[in-house]
Amino acid sequence: MEYRYTLEMKVRDYECDLQGIVNNANYQHYCEHTRHEFIASAGISFAELHERGIDAVVARLDMSFKTPLRSADRFLSCLNVSKDGARYVFLHKLYRLPDMKLCMLGHTDVVCVVNGRLATGVPELDALL
Repeated sequence: MEYRYTLEMKVRDYECDLQGIVNNANYQHYCEHTRHEFIASAGISFAELHERGIDAVVARLDMSFKTPLRSADRFLSCLNVSKDGARYVFLHKLYRLPDMKLCMLGHTDVVCVVNGRLATGVPELDALL
């Protein structure tokens, strides 16, 4: 499958729980970091957007866990993005390296609030599509 953006990462010890696997909450951090790096790679700054009164916020998040990641595992965070009305829809897949075993499927809906009001889009973000 083709992805709009990929980012290689590594599990840190403190991200694991007592079972020795990555705690579920950390997968959201992985996805958020990937979205932010994707947007930054296009020259868009969240800080600049915020200064202009534009805030991209998560409206919905759904994750399915397939194979657990463990401490020191390297993994590939893969991202696709589309738009549905006012929502930017980010589809995430995390694959353990080097065997490319699917670890997590994620779907995040992000909306933009401009000066306190829901916007149907932001030109800088629309250009990513």
